[in-house]
Amino acid sequence: MKVMPVQSIEEVLRPVAESVGVELYEVVFKQGKNPTLTVFLDTDREGGIDLDTCERFHNAADPVLDELDPTYGQPYTFTVSSPGLDRPFKKDSDFLRNIGKKVEVKLYAPLRGEKFFEAVLAEYSAEGKNVTLEKGGERIKLNLSQIVKISQAIEFD
Repeated sequence: MKVMPVQSIEEVLRPVAESVGVELYEVVFKQGKNPTLTVFLDTDREGGIDLDTCERFHNAADPVLDELDPTYGQPYTFTVSSPGLDRPFKKDSDFLRNIGKKVEVKLYAPLRGEKFFEAVLAEYSAEGKNVTLEKGGERIKLNLSQIVKISQAIEFD
């Protein structure tokens, strides 16, 4: 199935997200037996993305997508979701909003015998594409190319 580039779809949907008061986090198109266009929304608001917000965005985006026709007339399923609490950091804003917070880090190769650990995100450099983590009183500087996944640590009370 021929599909428009995801960047083109994002450009058209970003103003729709802004009109609903949320951030367009990511757009993913999965091909296959049941092609699906999934839009992930994010917000800094207390409570995050709820079902009502997803529905408002879906209703606002539907006519925009109908006009855009990202699959050139082929059927697909359109879904809207939150990226979840354990989403990997992908954008500069993900790193910046989590400075000073506990994160989970998964590495490609072990560092001091560990490929997975928790630490506090102390610094982020977009230019250098690296992070500085604090773990056990020690500061660890890593390039993002060393990291498989970094996400917010979820703590249960």
